Amino acid sequence: MSEYDVLCIGNAIVDIIARCEESFLVENNIIKGAMNLIDAERATYLYEQMGPAVETSGGSAGNTAAGLAGLGGKAAYFGKVANDSLGDVFRHDIRAQGVAFDTAALEGFPPTARSMIFVTPDGERSMNTYLGASIELGPDDVEEEKAKASKVTYFEGYLWDPPLAKEAILKSAAIAHAAGREVAFTLSDPFCVDRFRDEFLQLMRSGTVDIVFANEHEVKSLYQTASLDTALAAFREDCKLGIVTRGAEGSVVVQGSTTVSVDPLKVNEVVDTTGAGDLFAAGFLFGYTRGLDFAHCGKLGSLAAGLVIQQVGPRLQISLKDAATQAGLL
Repeated sequence: MSEYDVLCIGNAIVDIIARCEESFLVENNIIKGAMNLIDAERATYLYEQMGPAVETSGGSAGNTAAGLAGLGGKAAYFGKVANDSLGDVFRHDIRAQGVAFDTAALEGFPPTARSMIFVTPDGERSMNTYLGASIELGPDDVEEEKAKASKVTYFEGYLWDPPLAKEAILKSAAIAHAAGREVAFTLSDPFCVDRFRDEFLQLMRSGTVDIVFANEHEVKSLYQTASLDTALAAFREDCKLGIVTRGAEGSVVVQGSTTVSVDPLKVNEVVDTTGAGDLFAAGFLFGYTRGLDFAHCGKLGSLAAGLVIQQVGPRLQISLKDAATQAGLL
């Protein structure tokens, strides 16, 4: 039996979340619904403009690791923080969730990454991320034993921005495949796809990754089409297993000629969509590493995503394991 269900690799980021009006995004030149990369000066400016905020450890793959642990899975995480106060916040939060996190902290500059997340009244989140110490994650941070001992190694597409992280991902993937494991990743963001379309397609077509998560916008961007059917047809050709989330329309799982549609969780009010895709991946991978069928995996993903969008922040404030048990999914 494997020591870990999933090893998650990502940018270790502390999320600073505040509500704002649509006009605030316009006035501050923030692209709505996207992850905007910013420098230290811009990070300081936006922080000063924010209203009351919630600080929590985040980062896409970190959220997935925490969600998986919340379901009772065994998760490990690679990500780089600095030896500073925000780094302490991140380390405490993710370990408190039960995730194995042992990446050595960076001494000195740059400081721990942070993302100023502005949530508009419709629940949409617009992220402004200073990558800070997270870009220092490199191949020397790969813990070979964890990569060998994880059923699935999962990483975020955002990691394709810092060059050292690419080396860490490719090294981890090679170790995982040599040990007979699988590798998964998420496309992360339509703008991320625009920056790295050819490289992402190569990762899929070369077999470097086995499982790919995307939302509808991302998979359409990947294949530069307005048609979901066209994108899905190409997606099933390019990856062994593809999962596309569609918000209120649920999700679709494709593998070869197999297509499974999964309904979303019915929600009363969308409060904050931060972490929805991350938690969907957590639920799906929890089921997948237990050998459950795609429909069951998708339902676990829908439950986790549906719960997280009804609160502020990407780390669930209720027991995901209890919620899944009550829903008859565990």
